[in-house]
Amino acid sequence: MTAPAPLTIRRDKDIYETDGGWFHARWHFSFDQYHDPANMRIGLLRVFNHDTLRPGQIWPMHPHRDIEGITYVVAGEFEHRDSLGNGGVLLPGGVQRMTLGRGAEHSEGNHSQTEDMQFIQMWIMPDRPGLEPEIEQKQWSQADREDRWLQILQPEASDGDAVMVHNDVSMYVSRLSAGTQIEHEIGDGRGGYFYVIDGAVDVNGETMSKGDAAKITGSGSLVVMANAISELILVDTPF
Repeated sequence: MTAPAPLTIRRDKDIYETDGGWFHARWHFSFDQYHDPANMRIGLLRVFNHDTLRPGQIWPMHPHRDIEGITYVVAGEFEHRDSLGNGGVLLPGGVQRMTLGRGAEHSEGNHSQTEDMQFIQMWIMPDRPGLEPEIEQKQWSQADREDRWLQILQPEASDGDAVMVHNDVSMYVSRLSAGTQIEHEIGDGRGGYFYVIDGAVDVNGETMSKGDAAKITGSGSLVVMANAISELILVDTPF
């Protein structure tokens, strides 16, 4: 096994949090009114937001350009609308990539009138500007990520079943049973971001629990041991 990848742990209490009544948000990197020069991005990952929308609430249509917007549904019923005429609902385990190259609008909504909806929204910087706006999405089940890393995002032209992104970034999710260990190798010149959506784990000797995150600041092995049933997400990016 290679040497452990270096980590900088970010505890749940240290991540920016805001509540607007109809939504609750945890913004890991500078976003909107949150600005922190020490937390602008890591590699090609510019935004990592864990958001909750209350029943029936909608984040209104808004524009972006020259980003790859990645959504991972954590809980509830995520409803998407955009200016390209797309729409629909994704359930937990669902992944969406919206290329907002030369400009498009989209909205996020909670399709349920009775239950909260949680999603993680990430922005990846594309490898070139002015891409044609488009959308790709896929629905995975809980069983698909049980006790293993499930790749949900892969670089353009990769040979796999994951959703494609226009740059050299991969994403993985896992639901680990207590006592289960999984590993991931961070290659040379790369780093990443690891987030405990729920549960409790040991990562390269560091104990982490729900809401904690880690910047992966170099190459090496990432060894994750679950101390309880745990939901995890990992971004692997050039660093």
